[in-house]
Amino acid sequence: MITKYIVSRLDGMGLLFLAVIAAVAIFVPLSNLLLPESSALHVPTYLMALIGKYLCYAILAVSLDLVWGYCGILSLGHGAFFALGGYAMGMYLMRQIGTRGVYANPILPDFMVFLNWKELPWFWYGFDMFPFALLMVFLAPGLLAFVFGWLAFRSRVTGVYLSIITQALTYALLLAFFRNDMGFGGNNGLTDFKDILGFNVQAQGTRAALFFLTALALILTYLVSRWMVTTSFGKVLVAVRDAESRTRFLGYRVEHFKLLVFTVSAAMAGLAGALYVPQVGIINPSEFSPANSIEAVIWVAVGGRGTLVGAAIGAILVNFLKTVFTSGFLAPYWLFLLGSIFVIVTLAVPKGIIGTINGYYERWRGEDGEARWHRKSLEGAAPPPSNETGSGAKIHG
Repeated sequence: MITKYIVSRLDGMGLLFLAVIAAVAIFVPLSNLLLPESSALHVPTYLMALIGKYLCYAILAVSLDLVWGYCGILSLGHGAFFALGGYAMGMYLMRQIGTRGVYANPILPDFMVFLNWKELPWFWYGFDMFPFALLMVFLAPGLLAFVFGWLAFRSRVTGVYLSIITQALTYALLLAFFRNDMGFGGNNGLTDFKDILGFNVQAQGTRAALFFLTALALILTYLVSRWMVTTSFGKVLVAVRDAESRTRFLGYRVEHFKLLVFTVSAAMAGLAGALYVPQVGIINPSEFSPANSIEAVIWVAVGGRGTLVGAAIGAILVNFLKTVFTSGFLAPYWLFLLGSIFVIVTLAVPKGIIGTINGYYERWRGEDGEARWHRKSLEGAAPPPSNETGSGAKIHG
């Protein structure tokens, strides 16, 4: 019953996307664990971790597309929510190190011992327990988004002004987390992780499990987002995006809809950050960089705003190009290429890759439908009902 309901909410592109992600989630870990390195189908551990990072970015892109593509909220601060989720997971991983750290302190992380901290800060309490850390992964970015959104949307801050404020929020957090006295590792951040749930975070099996969980999280994020935008709630979001003042005039509390979707989107971004940290092995203040949030917007624009699938594809595609162009002699030209991609997409394919494909498909289906009607009319079938009314319309008895 539930499966039938979920499938009914998906289109062909969505089903294909989920099938591909599910296949990757199964094939890549099994190939890494079961096939010998000499096999042509073997996926090396470093490549599995790299693809896992791409999938984390895809989750972030889907969360951004939910608010930008369907509600018209251009957030330039989603990198902050991603980083907060990453820090929540990083704090848990740091508490698992214990006496295996450089200074062998059973309570304090190494950076605190180095900075002569005498006791664990209060906001680190509870992070030695995974359920609490998992709760903070969603609660920290979600609560920040809720407070920020309540203040902004209640004041009816919209458009470019809202985008600038979200970027300012990200930059403020960047400066704060760079400070050593904040208790988050300062410039170096959190690293040198050992275990997660008692398993060696560097072990091949653990990395395979993290990859599978990341792919599963991407599937669930897409399903939740798709469910939200295909319900009556999603129709109101689109109305807010296209004509906020008219939607408000019809009696809808626009700020409530925007606040809810913004908070849910931030929690999704936090989940992406939490899955990112154990696979990459570090989280530092650079993740709060406004440039990261702007880059996420480019992912969504390239893949197709308002499509969800396109956002994920755009994130994977752009980051693959980034991997290629930031290695070797091509590294100095990456930012030029990224800017060129954004300009070309904006001018040539403003709907993005998936949006353009959907447009061509809808056009082809419409033309094909008209051709079928024309063929049936020639064979004597009844013509389609006319939408025209007036004195010139004739009724045949």
